[in-house]
Amino acid sequence: MTAHLTTRSLGSSLASLAVVGALAGGLTACGDDTSGSTGSSSSSGSSSSSGPSPASSGTLDAAASLTVTDPWVKAADSGMTAAFGTLVNTGDTDVVVTSASGDIASTMELHETVENADGSMAMQPKEGGFVVPAGGEHELAPGGDHLMIMGLTRPATPGEVLTVTLTLGDGSTLEVEATVKSFSGADEEYQGDGMDMDSGSE
Repeated sequence: MTAHLTTRSLGSSLASLAVVGALAGGLTACGDDTSGSTGSSSSSGSSSSSGPSPASSGTLDAAASLTVTDPWVKAADSGMTAAFGTLVNTGDTDVVVTSASGDIASTMELHETVENADGSMAMQPKEGGFVVPAGGEHELAPGGDHLMIMGLTRPATPGEVLTVTLTLGDGSTLEVEATVKSFSGADEEYQGDGMDMDSGSE
């Protein structure tokens, strides 16, 4: 009788241990799931804080704050012409336009118009680019600063819209759509090679 009771007690104890073991395994498994979930959330959070958004916004600061009011290009059949407009900086830091490009010409340069010793006006590359002050403007106009379009690959026809890409000091770029217009002015001599800018047709 005593042996029988001992066997039953032992069996009961083993069953209890099995239940405890199962519960412990379940708790461990839950702990693993929670840990995995936390790791995933942490990784997602890390991705949000160090992902491409901040970097992108940093490189696009200059382009995002710059616009061009009334951009236009002087009509020309061949040779050289120029692009004008008003650069507007809505940001709180200066923006520098360092270069320009477009598919209508082999070369585009940033130019200024200066007076020679003999009183004649001539164009030459603008050292340091066009600086647009924070919250301010920089005008590109006939007889002043402008984008010089050199080596036209085809005529710039009145009424068509050309795309000019401006590259800024922080490496960002801004595409500007400029309408071609007939204009009889802006015939200054290009300093250095004696070439006159094509006056286009009236």
